[in-house]
Amino acid sequence: MSTVVRQSPCKVNLLLNILRKREDGFHELETVMQPVQLCDLLTVGKASAGITLSCSNTALPVDGTNLVHKAATAFLKAAGITDGVTIHLDKNIPLAAGLGGGSGNAAHTLGALNELFDLPLSSAKLNELAAALGSDVPFFLQSRPALAYGRGEIVEPLAPFPVLRGTHILLIHPGFGISTAWAYQSLAQFPAALNGKVGRAQHLIGLLRGTDLAAAGRAFYNSLEAPALPKHPLLALYQEFLRASGAPAVLMSGSGSTTFAIAPNREAAERLRERFQSKFGPSAWMAVAAL
Repeated sequence: MSTVVRQSPCKVNLLLNILRKREDGFHELETVMQPVQLCDLLTVGKASAGITLSCSNTALPVDGTNLVHKAATAFLKAAGITDGVTIHLDKNIPLAAGLGGGSGNAAHTLGALNELFDLPLSSAKLNELAAALGSDVPFFLQSRPALAYGRGEIVEPLAPFPVLRGTHILLIHPGFGISTAWAYQSLAQFPAALNGKVGRAQHLIGLLRGTDLAAAGRAFYNSLEAPALPKHPLLALYQEFLRASGAPAVLMSGSGSTTFAIAPNREAAERLRERFQSKFGPSAWMAVAAL
């Protein structure tokens, strides 16, 4: 095998509940993550030496600071491989969006390289490498919705949620990002968001296993909205408009800045996109995708 091509989907957090700040500086949390069928594309091949990374988005660095490059470095070292690799990344997921695009790229780089070199690493070892790369990375080693806890690296895959069957999601990125580090640091000013109520995740999962999308949507929650929405009031306006337009479930994903709305079907999601664009204009990046 000389080349492996992989789709790298993104995710949204249907719930991100911060429970406390830990002594190690990380935050204890519980989160419910849902894969979204909006994908980047990774093409991985063998080379004589080194790691060569290219990307369709010139705003993304392709040196050792890139998570894909870091993932490749970690894989080759762990597998004891001295050959090089070439990786090309076609980006469709916006940067600094709270959608886990970079984390997904890193996870799928690990999986693609493992396939390319005939599976030298076990699933457990891949998970260990993924957790070292970032809290969201292990989620993308599998393809199902999941409950994650700890700092987000402990992933419990779940069966697809019945209430989301057939639904589509409208993703809206306003053109600016929100620093994850800033969002978590700013939680100190919002004690209720920093010390969230335990059990929100299980409550939401129960609703997602039912049939009432609006009831589930009311249980969506993101602690990081507490600092993000006052700093970026445009995001609050987005949410107000989407709810007023009939969207049964609306939230900011991760640390932002993407706002998402879930609609019963693709047609409803496209109508919501048209209404949003009529209100706010064409400047925001938008996409409709299946869940």
